[in-house]
Amino acid sequence: MKKIKAYVKSHRLQEVTLALHKVKGLPGMSVTEVKGFGRVCDDDHHGHVENGPGDFISISKIEIFCTDDLVDTLVDTIEKTAHTGLCGDGKIYVLPLEQAVRISTGERGDIAV
Repeated sequence: MKKIKAYVKSHRLQEVTLALHKVKGLPGMSVTEVKGFGRVCDDDHHGHVENGPGDFISISKIEIFCTDDLVDTLVDTIEKTAHTGLCGDGKIYVLPLEQAVRISTGERGDIAV
């Protein structure tokens, strides 16, 4: 089991969501509007912080908990639909998930995802 955490430009969220809904087996997703900053691309690809202290931009954080077999499809879908070709398109992280429990039934593991 894995946790996918993706940060995408908020104006791309609807397109990303529509694309994810087409993935067979998508267990669900959570979206949170967050504020933050990151490195901005420059010519040498090292990046620099463009925002000053306290200057945050609004971005959408997507969280998906899924079985291992869906990870590549979900990551590829997010990457392709969030991509604009401009710096600041976002990041995707994949983390291991130790346990999942469905509270209503007590099911554990992959079945609970």
